[in-house]
Amino acid sequence: MKILKFGGTSVGSMEAIKRVVSIVKQSQLESGSVAVVCSAMGGVTNELIALAELAQSSDDRTALFHQLVKRHMETAEALLSDAHTLRSDLMGLFARLENLLSGIAAVGELSARTRDLVMSFGEQLSCKMVAACLEDAGLKSLYTDSRVLVVTDSRYGNAVVNEEITYSNIRNWYHQLGNVVPVVTGFIGSNAKGQTTTIGRGGSDLTAAIFGAALESEEIQIWTDVDGFMTADPRLVRNAFTLPELSYKEAMELSYFGAKVIYPPTMIPAIERNIPIVIKNTFNPGHPGTTILPAPGKNGKLIKGISSISRVSLINVEGGGMVGLKGFGGKLFGALAEAGVNVILITQASSEHSISFAVAPDDTDAALEAIRTRFAFELETRKIDPPTAERDMSILAVVGENMRHTRGLSGKLFQALGRSGVNVVAIAQGSSELNISVVIASADLAKALNAVHDQLFLSPHKSLNVFVVGTGNIGRELLAQMASSASYLQNELHVRLRLMGLANSRRMMLSEGSSFDPAQWLNLLQVQGKQADLDRFVGSIIDMNLPNCVVVDNTSSPDVVGHYEKLLSNNVSVVACNKLGASGSQVQYDRFKRTAREAGVEFLYETNVGAGLPVIKTMADLLASGDRFLRIEAILSGTISFIFNNYQSGRSFASVVREAQDRGYTEPDPRDDLSGMDFRRKVLILARETGLKLEIEDIELQPILPEACINAPDVDAFYQELEKAEAHFSGMLHQAALQGKKLRYVGLIAGGKASISLQMVDSQHPFFNMEGSDNIIAFTTDRYHSNPLVVKGPGAGAGVTAAGVFADVLRVGYK
Repeated sequence: MKILKFGGTSVGSMEAIKRVVSIVKQSQLESGSVAVVCSAMGGVTNELIALAELAQSSDDRTALFHQLVKRHMETAEALLSDAHTLRSDLMGLFARLENLLSGIAAVGELSARTRDLVMSFGEQLSCKMVAACLEDAGLKSLYTDSRVLVVTDSRYGNAVVNEEITYSNIRNWYHQLGNVVPVVTGFIGSNAKGQTTTIGRGGSDLTAAIFGAALESEEIQIWTDVDGFMTADPRLVRNAFTLPELSYKEAMELSYFGAKVIYPPTMIPAIERNIPIVIKNTFNPGHPGTTILPAPGKNGKLIKGISSISRVSLINVEGGGMVGLKGFGGKLFGALAEAGVNVILITQASSEHSISFAVAPDDTDAALEAIRTRFAFELETRKIDPPTAERDMSILAVVGENMRHTRGLSGKLFQALGRSGVNVVAIAQGSSELNISVVIASADLAKALNAVHDQLFLSPHKSLNVFVVGTGNIGRELLAQMASSASYLQNELHVRLRLMGLANSRRMMLSEGSSFDPAQWLNLLQVQGKQADLDRFVGSIIDMNLPNCVVVDNTSSPDVVGHYEKLLSNNVSVVACNKLGASGSQVQYDRFKRTAREAGVEFLYETNVGAGLPVIKTMADLLASGDRFLRIEAILSGTISFIFNNYQSGRSFASVVREAQDRGYTEPDPRDDLSGMDFRRKVLILARETGLKLEIEDIELQPILPEACINAPDVDAFYQELEKAEAHFSGMLHQAALQGKKLRYVGLIAGGKASISLQMVDSQHPFFNMEGSDNIIAFTTDRYHSNPLVVKGPGAGAGVTAAGVFADVLRVGYK
């Protein structure tokens, strides 16, 4: 047989009760024998307590009482075409309740015993309705008051069940039951005198477990309003999903640390009989839910779930007088127990110099006072320091039986927290290795949960929160690539990019929850965007406190670079297409690198040198593997590359420059490219990647243009001067041709120095055969000594540059 327990939301309305009836009918068809346990309608128990307290204080309870009656009567009328008998039963219960409340009002006293009796009416009312509805649906049912079966002690409000007597009662009752579906009141029992008791928090779950254990049922089903245990709180973790299986121990741990699906002690009777517990959703009955079993599945995941307690206080007791002092812990926790303080988590340093423990926020002051009172002498003699409390803390717990003896798990946990800038205040782990718990600031809880959920592979996808600054050619292309690659990234690489913010020089927008569709960015920015404010944009990114966060700078603005350090220090990675960050002062470059390293985030700028070409990553890999750079030669300007690749006999230098401008390879004023300043920045970045400490002025630059061309008042005058200087250029071209060489404008890093100059290269040089606007870099290293390592390809263009930026973004995601 199966025990089906339905919680308050499952019987909270006419529609919900009809769902219950459908579920019970289906279950009886499948298993042949079922017993139903019900809670009170959602919220009714609290209303009954409120009525009792109003009666005690002689306050007017009429409106609340009538509201309670109306809710039940309207539900009964909606459930049954002929509700006469049910209405009569319910009104009889309400009459008894009113008499009880009048008695409380008469004596002005509300004892624990009377409170239990008042609370018992909730389950009686709901079970009467469910039993009548089952009968109306064609199932023979029997309303069963559990007080005649469940015997407890007299600890009202949290009574302990006498299992021996109760189990015997249930077995005898069931054997005489016949072919009916019993509908049993949860939560309530009675003591040896027949007085009503309640069995505490999660009481209806416990009632179901007791009946299941007594009857050795096939399984116990807990029907609620969620699909089962989830890997994390779905309100805080976007990628949380339902767990198909848990062991008893895993379910106990997850429940203790905040998963409100089932109350841990209620599982004990089922555990003792090895009965599976299945958590199901009344409102989504087709979902398989979560099955709780004696042992974890052999092929289960390493981590089953991440649970949390959102608000705790961490109390610290320390002092030299604690070291080696026998019984100190007993004295401390004895004092707390006497003060009624429940300790959630304990951690102690091996030096015995300090003990830290977590308590509920409401217990903080009581705990501090209990310690001050019990250790007054030790405090006065300074053997221990005054206890302190860190408030607004949270506990994050990683749970899984397969964690036992697994190497590196703690490292992954703390790496995930560290990369997200989450400080761990305290750590606790039992020798069973079933749980690792950390205490962190409450403000960091959501970020920590998401980061750990992704890092420990609980999520089907690793999420990366992306903020884009700049929507010019490269920014637009990047957003288009993000949109077109989304499906591939999710399905093949299990990475989800979430566009959480976008800004340009005019407008900006920031997500308040769900991410933006990068394919619709232009319309969204126009409709939802606000006036751009870079300071506010960056401040909002930091305040959002998201894990796995990256800002992409597609601008050439020094203002954006000015925010890099703030972003990096707040655990936000930066991917820069903007060269001003890596080519600024050496002090700034070192500061960005150091800040990123200390915060455990990334500062990436691959496209600063060769657009989409893998230049900086190649250099980093060579250095990391122990290689050493001896010489680097590079052509790093697509514009200048095109000009010298196409300047040949029969053409003037000015005509080639005009063609480059017509093709869009140059800036509106070609001198911006031909000045070599952009080239100079790229060479500086390359030099710094080898470890050289240089400033921009340290890069020796041989100008391409004669002085008259540089100083021309406008572009037209520039071209005129360029025509006049043809003899200068043709002379160099002719001289190179006589030697079988070609002209190339080359950056050189060697001997601790860097320079850019016009050179003649022969046919043996890797730069001899160049085409179009390609860039090329030749690395001569200890390993690549006689034959340099060459990287060659397009060094400009929105498409390839955006692809390089995109690759850097994904590199952040893979960390």
